Amino acid sequence: MAFDAELVIVGGGPAGTVTALSLAHAAPALAGRVVLFEKARYPRDKPCAGAIGGRGDALLLALGARVDVESVPIDGISFRGVRGESCAAPGAIGRVVRRREFDHALAGAAALRGVTVRDGVSVDGIRDEGEAGVVLETSAGCVRARAVVGCDGVGSIVRRSLGVGWGGLRAQAVEVDTEPTVGDRDRALLHFDASDPTLAGYYWEFPTVVGGRPLVSRGIYRLRTEGTDARSREPAAPASASAGLGALLDDRLRALGLDAGACQAKRYAERGFEPATRLASGGRMLAGEAAGIDAVTGEGIAQAIEYGVLAGRFLANAFRRSPAGRAVDVCGWDPAMKRSRLARDLRIRSRFLRLYYGPYRRDLERFVLECPEALFVGAQHFAAQRSHWLAIGRVAMHGAVRVIVRRRSREARRPPS
Repeated sequence: MAFDAELVIVGGGPAGTVTALSLAHAAPALAGRVVLFEKARYPRDKPCAGAIGGRGDALLLALGARVDVESVPIDGISFRGVRGESCAAPGAIGRVVRRREFDHALAGAAALRGVTVRDGVSVDGIRDEGEAGVVLETSAGCVRARAVVGCDGVGSIVRRSLGVGWGGLRAQAVEVDTEPTVGDRDRALLHFDASDPTLAGYYWEFPTVVGGRPLVSRGIYRLRTEGTDARSREPAAPASASAGLGALLDDRLRALGLDAGACQAKRYAERGFEPATRLASGGRMLAGEAAGIDAVTGEGIAQAIEYGVLAGRFLANAFRRSPAGRAVDVCGWDPAMKRSRLARDLRIRSRFLRLYYGPYRRDLERFVLECPEALFVGAQHFAAQRSHWLAIGRVAMHGAVRVIVRRRSREARRPPS
């Protein structure tokens, strides 16, 4: 069987371009037979708050692909809850980038490794023909490949071809870029405000820079966990939900003395990682947000990079094991991914999500405020910095005490039988 490409990557964000870079790093001879399709033209705007943890940059550096674009260095995180604020600044935990420049630079790095990057090409249909490979119907014609990776985000056509549905954990976000205000917090910190107990999410304020101008990315993130229609191309949530978020953000902007009407709002959706989701079938597999990211915070860039590194390494091995001229079975991606550090991290966050956005939100917020080391350890994790075991132990001990106190309090309120 004649193939047009060894591998096709659908989606040219960080997950897709880093999959290409990782594969080219692990198997340089394959790079020239890899095609990446991006439906937009680079440089393209991509709504995103733009925070990338040190882990993501460290992974890129290991691939020889450090991306130097205009950015704001970040030293720490601040968190505001109903009962107060906490701050942790380990130093150099990451940076804030603009996806327009960052994604374009990554695509350029992949092209320099020999990968064929085709922007302005949409993928409109996918069918797996077994030993004959995977056929993609694109705006530039049909392409047959030995394997396909779906890195095409929330609306992933590759995911839909697998029939795994939209997913039950999804989020909506609205963001704007504004001038700084007198009351803004330290620009070296990422600020999260979860002080509204009726919001299953948070407001954010991240420092950013656009064309050399220091601005602030302000937004609102809300998690939704309602049921979905597995056959639907879109989430089952009503369209009015995003508009409601916009009104909440407008109120916040006005409270800061900003003209909400003068701000250009950017709306987007995100998908959370769900451990039971099937990530591969036949010659098709998912990575990045098409597979799912952290639904607690919506952090996605560093996780997309880690997905790409893992996917590239996996594919290099899969192609080595497969006979030439035949489709590549990538079903092994499911167990390989779910054994990874990334999947363990995402599973933990998924469990935490159900606690925080469930009956224990008040207790967990109080825990963060009473135990500043918890936020410090979290910031170090974001940066991939090594945490001191004593600090982790103190956080775990404090958390255990809070659980015991909570349990005894509930038992004391329970009516006698």
